[in-house]
Amino acid sequence: MSEPRRPDSLGWLRVDFWSVVMTMAVLVIALLLVWPILQVLRMGIFDPETDSVSMAGYVKLLTHPYYLGALWNTVVVGVGGMVGACLLGVPLAYCTARYVVAGRSVISTLAVLALVSPPFIGAYSWIVVLGNNGWLTNLLKGWGMAVPTIYGVGGIILVFSLKFFPFVYLMTEGALRNVNRSFEEAAENLGCSRLQRFFKVTLPLVFPATSSGAILCFVLSIADFGTPSIIGRDFRTLSTLAYNQYTSEMGGAPTMAVSISMLMVVISMAAVMLQRHLIGKRRYAGSLTNRPEQRPVHGLHSVVVHTLCYGVVALATLPIAVVIYTSFLQTQGPVFSGGFGLNSYARVIKEVPEVVFNTLSYSLIATLLITLAGGLMSYVIVRRESRWAGFLDAVLMVPYVVPGVVMAIGFLLTFNKAPLDLVGTSAIIVLILFIRRLPYGVRATSSVLRQIKPSIEEAAIVLGASPAKAFRTVTVPLMMPGIIAGAMMSFITSINELSSTLLLYTARTTTMPVKVYSAVLDGEFGIAAALSTLLLVVSGACVYVVLRFSQSKEAAFV
Repeated sequence: MSEPRRPDSLGWLRVDFWSVVMTMAVLVIALLLVWPILQVLRMGIFDPETDSVSMAGYVKLLTHPYYLGALWNTVVVGVGGMVGACLLGVPLAYCTARYVVAGRSVISTLAVLALVSPPFIGAYSWIVVLGNNGWLTNLLKGWGMAVPTIYGVGGIILVFSLKFFPFVYLMTEGALRNVNRSFEEAAENLGCSRLQRFFKVTLPLVFPATSSGAILCFVLSIADFGTPSIIGRDFRTLSTLAYNQYTSEMGGAPTMAVSISMLMVVISMAAVMLQRHLIGKRRYAGSLTNRPEQRPVHGLHSVVVHTLCYGVVALATLPIAVVIYTSFLQTQGPVFSGGFGLNSYARVIKEVPEVVFNTLSYSLIATLLITLAGGLMSYVIVRRESRWAGFLDAVLMVPYVVPGVVMAIGFLLTFNKAPLDLVGTSAIIVLILFIRRLPYGVRATSSVLRQIKPSIEEAAIVLGASPAKAFRTVTVPLMMPGIIAGAMMSFITSINELSSTLLLYTARTTTMPVKVYSAVLDGEFGIAAALSTLLLVVSGACVYVVLRFSQSKEAAFV
């Protein structure tokens, strides 16, 4: 029997395919993620004129009432969005997990569509509904009823709650389905009411999953730029302040913008650490046996359950319906003139076809890079146990907690000098989409790879295949469901990216989210609706593919 083929070597230096992949992966992460963030950190600590340590920016940020107000506002909308998402997501998850709900798959699909739709669409849609001249505003005013304004903190929290609650819903529902019902039955036998049982037994058992979804809602709420900038008006948050400060400081060093950006990172990381601390203090575990069964509901109970479920997803998907509806309204310039027509789509084809091309081409290139790099990185993370593999696995969490505005500032500080002068080019947008969405590809592929036994690859190598060939011909076909799901999620989030591209685009590299954002601010609601509908159609098609190839919604979208 012949010996397995040994990796090629060069003297004392062991060189094989996966060592090269590991080296390239570390270099890519260092160049596109670590270095830009360090540049932001350095700019916030060192005085750009004297190059000496200076905390003046942070002192001003934490003492001046103007910046403290923005900090407080950011915490308010973050906590408000998180609490609102929990109030919507937890009851919905409980109803769909414990009761037989008609059309449960429809509810899940609509929730996922609300999750992957562009974040700024909700803000735009609620302006159409409850803005100063919104159709519901005018209707209620005609009946003599006062209408609360959609502008300001209340509107921002409403949009965040309806946008991000699917995170809590998907994760909590998955956990509820795995709870050992013996615990709940024991509590019931001891005299606990249904409400007491939920808060004392069920909720603690699913707390790790629920809190993880809640922290995601908090982090995304404080990082969101489009919503507070569209409906916030004079309500400042750190994300809008960082953007405004950077654009106003473009003649000099963006010290305050950088200081604000680092504060946003600190808040996000503190929230994640707090959640992990709370989970670590008390551990709840089930045996994953004797799982609860869905009970049928009848009469008034059925009405309440179905009203709650469909009411939540109806509110969440109302912005999608509004966008699609208004995209087909007849327009005369920026004004809706009554009736239906395709004027808005005709304007897209005539005036901004390059915007559609830019978005699809940039996102497609970034997705192809993510698919290639994500598949290789997931392999070295799962199969090659080493310090560098652990480093890659840990550092790929960073894009989840670093706001897009911060990454954009880091790219502008890093890639503005030869030989890496990329500012104003298409390449810088493709690269930031790649690094911000790379975790989707890596996580989706890793989850599938962990279920593939290494012995399958080892058998191919024993039969004479090189490690690279064994990976290409044996492992990749088995990983294909995860690869496809990760690619689709990367593409969805790339075409909808606003916060990072808003600082990087030029007139030649404008993308659809940037154009929608500027169109809403200019009152061009027709073309904004048409572009948003195109984004929704593409996102919906990708969602179908993800659901088709993923083993669970939780693994695919959270």
